[in-house]
Amino acid sequence: MAAPTYDAIVVGLGAHGSAAAYHLAKRGLRVLGIDRFARGHTLGSSGGLSRIIRLSYYEHPGYVPLLRRAWELWRELERESGQSLLTQTGGLYFGPPEGELLAGARRSAVEHGLAHEMLDASQLRRRFPVFRVEDDWLGLFEEQAGWLAPERSIETHLALAEREGAALTFGEPVGAWNDGPAGVRVTTTVAAYEARQLVLTAGAWLSRLLPALQPYLWIERNVLFWFQPRARKNAFASLPVWIMEDVTRTNGFPAYRNFYGFPLDPEHGVKVAGLHFGDRVDPDTVEREPRGLDEERVRAFVRRRMPDADGERRLAKVCMYTNTTDRHFIIDRVLGSPVVYASACSGHGFKFASAIGELLAGMIVGGAEVPAFLRAARFD
Repeated sequence: MAAPTYDAIVVGLGAHGSAAAYHLAKRGLRVLGIDRFARGHTLGSSGGLSRIIRLSYYEHPGYVPLLRRAWELWRELERESGQSLLTQTGGLYFGPPEGELLAGARRSAVEHGLAHEMLDASQLRRRFPVFRVEDDWLGLFEEQAGWLAPERSIETHLALAEREGAALTFGEPVGAWNDGPAGVRVTTTVAAYEARQLVLTAGAWLSRLLPALQPYLWIERNVLFWFQPRARKNAFASLPVWIMEDVTRTNGFPAYRNFYGFPLDPEHGVKVAGLHFGDRVDPDTVEREPRGLDEERVRAFVRRRMPDADGERRLAKVCMYTNTTDRHFIIDRVLGSPVVYASACSGHGFKFASAIGELLAGMIVGGAEVPAFLRAARFD
């Protein structure tokens, strides 16, 4: 029996894959989406109940146009689905004036004319009293920032993709893909499928499907925590989303690390996490239960910088970051092949999902251009 034929197959239906399936189906293509896990799983990089979206992007000003489009598309998705996905809270980014966070956020805000205000230490203390800041610290606040509900956002993209005619299958790992009569042939543990083009959005498993990317990708385990505040619940509830570049000193030498968090969740408490502790893992064997060291890393920060949040642990979740060697995304096409792919890198990919899905669909139908600093050619 001949394998079913589609215009496009999307492998991996997390943040970016669900959006790509939706945008492809919306353009009238016959789409098949495949995921190795059950529908609604949180075993990749897209769980955690909340994900920050922000525009004054410290990582690189080149992301800002994509972020503006992503914000528009999240609001469009809300209107189309009737779901609440994006909660606007404003965003605060603060720390030592010489740090990467503040300088990068300010650069993006200035280059792209983003509305923002700069705050000194006294203003930070007055407006956000739950934080302990140093006398020389500065902050940048922007109104256009907030958080996305990741599980609901993915399901919304999936449901609308199905409404547009996409076929979706779950619990079906892909073993291989290769050239086929229609363009590409995808073989899973269940069946084989044919398509004119293939989209790979497999997250932490991407290098299994594209071994050429293995030198540039590594998987990092990260743990998210929710703590019950001991005091100032109203102040925690009114917080914006925030990122702090914390600085500690050992033998007189400074060490910098970013921590981030959200307003108080009435059910689970205050969510706080640190970035890039460097715990390399295999996605198939990652430890999915929090360890004592995981909690102590974050609690030490909480005790030092926001002690009123140092209460009972209410929840903890493990996720994975797919990092590149330069911590930027990879979005590109396999040369001479009907395959496009995206890697959501370094823990900052979810907010872009709506726009990256649209971009991948545009690459499939033709005409969409990927910013040069996100293309794989930069590693050549």
